[in-house]
Amino acid sequence: MATDAAVENVQEAEASSTTTATAETGNASQSMAMAEESANGMPIVYFDFDKFNIRADMEDEVSRAANMANSGSAADARIRIEGNCDEWGTDEYNYALGLKRAKSVQDSLIAQGVAADKLSLISYGESNPSCSEHNKECWGANRRVEFKIL
Repeated sequence: MATDAAVENVQEAEASSTTTATAETGNASQSMAMAEESANGMPIVYFDFDKFNIRADMEDEVSRAANMANSGSAADARIRIEGNCDEWGTDEYNYALGLKRAKSVQDSLIAQGVAADKLSLISYGESNPSCSEHNKECWGANRRVEFKIL
C-alpha cells in the first residue's frame, strides 16, 4: 500500500526519468515495449502510471491483437483480457485500475471488429507481476494488459 505522498513521489520520479530517458534514447524504451509479446504470440499492451487509456504507441499493438483474434487459431477461440498494475496503490484501487485497463482494450477490440462474446475480462491488480524488482523499469513492465487464448 502506498500513501498519497509516496504515489506523488513516484509520479515525479517517473516523470523526470522519462524526460531524461526520452532525451537520451529517443524513445527506445517505448520501442522495446512495443516489440514484446506473450508466450502465445499475442502482444502486450503497456500503460502509463495511474492511467487506463491506451497510449498512442500501443494502438498498433491493440490493432495487432484484433487482427490475431479474428484470424488463425484464435478465430474460433475465446480470449481473456488480463489487466495488471504495478505495486503502487491499495489492493482495491489496483484491482479496479486493472479492470479499467482491460475494459479499454476490450472496447478497442470490439470497435475493430472482434466479437464481444468471445472476450472476457479479469483484473489481477498488482498480484501478477511480470517483474518483482522495485524500480521504475519493473513498475512500467507491470502496468500492462495481456491476452490469453482459451
